Amino acid sequence: MYSFDEIVPRRGTESVKWDEFGPEVLPMWVADMDFKAAPEILEALQERLDHGVFGYELVPDDYFEAIGRWFGRRHGWAGIGKEQIVPTTGVIPAYSAAIKAMTKPGDKVIVQTPCYNAFFPAIRNNKCEELHNPLRYEKGVFTVDWDDLEAKAADPRATAMLLCNPHNPAGRVWTREELERIGRICLRNGVFVIADEIHCELTYPGHDYTPYATLPQELVKNSVSCISPTKAFNIAGIQIANIFASDPEILKKMDRAINDNECCDVNVFGVAALKAAYNRGEKWLDELREYLYDNYVTVRDFLADELPQITAPPLEGTYLMWLDCRKVRHPEEPEAGFSERLSAHLQKCGLALSTGTIYGAEAEGFERLNIACPRKTLLEGLRRLKDGIQSY
Repeated sequence: MYSFDEIVPRRGTESVKWDEFGPEVLPMWVADMDFKAAPEILEALQERLDHGVFGYELVPDDYFEAIGRWFGRRHGWAGIGKEQIVPTTGVIPAYSAAIKAMTKPGDKVIVQTPCYNAFFPAIRNNKCEELHNPLRYEKGVFTVDWDDLEAKAADPRATAMLLCNPHNPAGRVWTREELERIGRICLRNGVFVIADEIHCELTYPGHDYTPYATLPQELVKNSVSCISPTKAFNIAGIQIANIFASDPEILKKMDRAINDNECCDVNVFGVAALKAAYNRGEKWLDELREYLYDNYVTVRDFLADELPQITAPPLEGTYLMWLDCRKVRHPEEPEAGFSERLSAHLQKCGLALSTGTIYGAEAEGFERLNIACPRKTLLEGLRRLKDGIQSY
């Protein structure tokens, strides 16, 4: 039995999340958790630290074996092995390298907005253009706009799609049927799929993660998947991730791209942490997911009882709630810039959320709330949210 109620002081530790704002602001924005990593991971890191020498790291066979066992046992992704994986320093470098490898300057990359804000610079830095396929938001649920996706994929300059599975910030866990439909649209139109699956372990009852790489082989061959234990096990600062491709020629392109981007040397602690997470961290992860789901229910019920003007789509995956604050805006207040004004006001009231529009202009009126924290911290954040909304 693990405890997730411990308050771990993070202010003054050079934490992006906690040290970006002053001591009067409670940060519930950037996507890392306020829980200690699993004891099994800490033990592995201590063992590696005690060795005392931290030179360049070869990635050992048992690293790849740990990945294969984990995804085979837990997600039904059989047969994944060393010959299909390129390790790298993070999922952002992974999908950036994939864009570099599979597009040319001037191409368009499809994204489903609102989408993770780091998608945009990765596309632009590779001299490509964003092509938005905005998600539909109807009756409190996000779905794919299939007609729009068909139209965007048919654009002759569209050569890749950056897919978020599960989706950040909408909280959707795409079903196998949805993923296969996306895949067939892309294959038919010559659009290569780059799947960011960093949140894959963080799903809730009734919503199982489907690895893109378990779809029919013709779709898998037209894709790469970017995977990492860092989000689920709260080790993002350790910097470790993997690119999966079933096609050897595509894998060679990925390897070339990460070398071109100078992100091919992995962190010595990342190797140890990944093996510990996948070999010994399953029980900790399962208890974490239960705790996070209870946090979600706490927020959902609080909004219904105390702030009915704010709604949120059901959280199927991730620990990031997507708050629809559009009813908070005064009728005479302009819509443009509302998210930024609301965020600024909440910060003055002692709460930092992520401003909706950094995830795409389509997200005006939304805010992203990180619920991966001890329950006491969460309740204090909700108190500040209520005070801020009522005084807006």
